[in-house]
Amino acid sequence: MRIVVGISGASGAIIPIKLLENLKDVEKDVIISQNAVKIMKMETGYTVEKLRKSAERIYDNSQMDADIASGTVKFHALVIAPCSTSTLSKIACGIADNLITRVASVALKERRRIILVPRETPLSTVVLRNMYELSKMGAVILPPVPAFYLKPRSVDDIVSYTVGKILDFLGIEHNLYVPYSP
Repeated sequence: MRIVVGISGASGAIIPIKLLENLKDVEKDVIISQNAVKIMKMETGYTVEKLRKSAERIYDNSQMDADIASGTVKFHALVIAPCSTSTLSKIACGIADNLITRVASVALKERRRIILVPRETPLSTVVLRNMYELSKMGAVILPPVPAFYLKPRSVDDIVSYTVGKILDFLGIEHNLYVPYSP
């Protein structure tokens, strides 16, 4: 299984880091924007070099000649986490002006799994409309919303739940959270 992880310039850099750590026995490609590099360093201390240990390939968001920009290259799914509202809106409108949005365009046209983890609140009508349109196209919109009924005790519990939900949609087993049981 080959998974592409896009990291756009929104807060929540710990989500793709934890996701990559939990994608076991999976071929991983990472696309990272320049803003994401800055935010990741600020929020987590991670650098691209440290991230390299968790992926087979890392692409800069400007590398439009990357193999994954072609529909002929097979990958199982694209996860964009965090997904800025700018990236989400570009994808909804068909704008493919960087590698993340181009790969999303490929995923949509090839009917591959695409999971977007938008990190913004509150949501404007424009963003909500774009989420709706992407959902109609088959994208999964997965905001990092805590499951308070699971009684999270730390930020890591909340991040683990979000990453676990991503893994659920990818069909990958995990033990990041215990399912609800009354």
